[in-house]
Parts: sequence; C-alpha cells; structure tokens
Amino acid sequence: MTSSGRVALVTGANKGIGFAITRELCRRFQGDVVLTARDEARGRAAVQQLQAEGLSPRFHQLDVDDLQSIRAVRDFLRREYGGLDVLVNNAGIAFNKEGDSTPFHIVAEMTMKTNFFGIRDLCTELLPLIRPQGRVVNVSSRMIFVDLPNCSPELQQKFRSETITEEELVGLMNKFVEDVKNGVHEKEGWPNSAYGVSKIGVTVLSRIQARKLRQERGGDKILLNSCCPGWVKTDMAGPSAPKSLEEGAETPMYLALLPPDAKGPHGEFVQNKNIVQW
Repeated sequence: MTSSGRVALVTGANKGIGFAITRELCRRFQGDVVLTARDEARGRAAVQQLQAEGLSPRFHQLDVDDLQSIRAVRDFLRREYGGLDVLVNNAGIAFNKEGDSTPFHIVAEMTMKTNFFGIRDLCTELLPLIRPQGRVVNVSSRMIFVDLPNCSPELQQKFRSETITEEELVGLMNKFVEDVKNGVHEKEGWPNSAYGVSKIGVTVLSRIQARKLRQERGGDKILLNSCCPGWVKTDMAGPSAPKSLEEGAETPMYLALLPPDAKGPHGEFVQNKNIVQW
C-alpha cells in the first residue's frame, strides 16, 4: 500500500555521522525516516537504540556496492511511499588505519566502488523518485582541497569544467583505478589518495547531477549539494578529531532541511553551512 507521507533515507546510517543525521531527521523531519545499513544486524541494533530514545526510524538493508540491493530499496520506496523527499548519501569507506597493509590497487578499487560508484548507482535509481522540493545531500570531504591541487593541471581542468559529463567523470574515476593497478598513477597526474580522488568524484558528480536537475526538472525546486561534515570523531577519522557526531551532522542537516521556497544552494560544495569554491 502506498502512503502519501513524506520520507527521508540515509545511507551508511548504523553508526557515525550517518547515525547522527538519522537521529536529527527523526527529531525534525516531518515524515518517516529510513535508516539503511549494509549489515542488517547492526542496522536493526541502531534502530533499537533510537527507539530507546523515543524515536521511530524504519530500517531497510542497503549495500551501495550491490545494484540488486539498491533496486530493492528503490522498489520499497516506490511501493510504500510513491517517491522520496530527502536522500542523504553518507555511506563511505576509508583505508587509513595504521599498519594496514592492503595493496594500494585494492584500496583504490574498493574505495572508488563504494564512495563514488555506490553514490552514482544509488542516484541513478533514486533521483527519478525525488519529489518536487526534494533535497539530496552527497557527503564529500574537505580532503578535496588537499588532493585536487595535487592532481595535474590537466586533471584539475577536467574536474573543474562546467561542461564535464557524467560519462566523462566515470571514465576519469575508472582511469585512476586502472592507473594505480598499472603502477603509473603518479606519472599520469594523480595524487596518492584513493579516498581523496573518490571524494573529488562525488563533488564533481554532485555538480553534474544538479545541472541535470536544473535542465530537466527546473520547476520542481529540487536542491542537490555535496558537503563536508568536518573533522568528526568517528571510526574513520579517529578519536582526536575536534567535532562531535552532532556537530558533524549540522551541515548535512542544514542541506537536507532547506525550506521549500529556498532557491539554493544547488550544485554547490558546502562546509559549515557556507558555500565553498573549489
């Protein structure tokens, strides 16, 4: 049975920033909130934790690396709600533990698969469901300000192009992985950070998606942005990070709950609730 109610969905939401965003959406969003996680047991445990706080999220399993899993979520949203109002693409991985001996070509492939292609595949399936005045937030990273300048001038020019297409961007992301496998990534102008390159990809993809929405659904007032939550105490960033999870959720929440009549930001990179040029 389809509900006419509003719905928000957060990926990678069983812990960290995704969990904090889900908690805030449960408190402030007028509608249902779907907490998704790759691991069903951990996801359901997170739901129970929020229920113990008096909140009422729903759960759906979602592995952004698995197209079948993505399409199951798409079908669930279509069946239960007939659409989607808020999408927060938070799921991501980073190999940064001390002593991690994973070969760099494996790191590059796995990081790109989850952080870039996972978001791309999810948006391909879910953006058509976004209703008028919907909000899409792609969680990126301030690491783009470190790793973009470390790209060759030619790559920087391509990434900063106002006319780059999704196909061209996908080609660049695949080229990075192949160049790493072939041991030529530095010679080809890439930095030594798979995480940084994946987040450059997310940020550029967000601009491309926003441009497409403007062209194809300009009257629907959908706003899509990428953002940096800041350096937050998570499993990924470590305990020495200065921001709490709640502080890390502030900018994604700001973008997820932009008022219905807001004209922007759209297609921007946002940090501390401010647009940052990159």
